[in-house]
Amino acid sequence: MNIRTSLSDRLLSRNLKIASTLVISLILGGCQSTYYNAMEKVGIHKRDIMVDRIEDTQSAQEQAQEQFQSALEQFQSVINFDGGDLETAYNDLNAEYEDSLSAAEKVRDRIASVQSVSDALFDEWEEELSLYKSDSLRRASSQKLKDTRRQYQRMMVSLEKSEQRMQPVLDAFQDQVLYLKHNLNARAISALKGEFNTIKADIDRLISDMQ
Repeated sequence: MNIRTSLSDRLLSRNLKIASTLVISLILGGCQSTYYNAMEKVGIHKRDIMVDRIEDTQSAQEQAQEQFQSALEQFQSVINFDGGDLETAYNDLNAEYEDSLSAAEKVRDRIASVQSVSDALFDEWEEELSLYKSDSLRRASSQKLKDTRRQYQRMMVSLEKSEQRMQPVLDAFQDQVLYLKHNLNARAISALKGEFNTIKADIDRLISDMQ
């Protein structure tokens, strides 16, 4: 194969991937804009959507708290295993791990949806400041925008902090599930016991951050 041709093919492939990513981003952005415009026509404004999405995020966090706690309890039942079907114990733990993955992904999606509508809301608010004829009202609206942004940023810091704590917990759970999968014996159970307190502490911190 000609080296120059091979290099050209790789460059073309890379450029196509970049172009595809940009097109998808533009399409998604356009879809969001169309959605917000359609909702406003029926009296549902971006601020209303933002409030709803924040509530959905809080609900997803509560569900994630319950799921991670349930997974921890299942992990504890495994390390306290005292006879019976060890493969069933593994399957139950793996199911809890999969449910925890889904719960974490739901939280991430909800946070992203809040970011999407808040960006649109703040951009619109900023643009409309120039439409004011009254200087005093413009200043008041501008100050309100700054205050709202600060409150939003504090909230997002808290949400992102709890989101970031989820992955180390999921990684630790995955390690335990994989180890048990390939070592279904009493010695494997004993090896997992040393990890329980660390995982429990991580989950306790995660739940605290989500509250």
